[in-house]
Amino acid sequence: MSSYQNQTTQQTTTSTTQDPTAIDATARTVHYKCGDCDQDVPLKRGEPIRCRNCGHRVLYKQRTNRMVQFEAR
Repeated sequence: MSSYQNQTTQQTTTSTTQDPTAIDATARTVHYKCGDCDQDVPLKRGEPIRCRNCGHRVLYKQRTNRMVQFEAR
C-alpha cells in the first residue's frame, strides 16, 4: 500500500511542477503602449525598454482588466 502512495505522490508532484512553468512563461509578458506611435509592445523581464516599431523609449503600462478595490476610511 505504501508503494501505491509513493506512486501517486510522485505523479501529483510532477504534474504540479509542470503547470506553473507553463503559466509563468505566458504570464511574464507585460503589454505596454508606445508613447510615440501608440503600438502595443509586449515586453518580458530583461528586454530593453524600447518600442519595436519606432524605437521610442517612453512606454505606458496598460491598465489591468481585473477589478481592483480598496477600502477607504
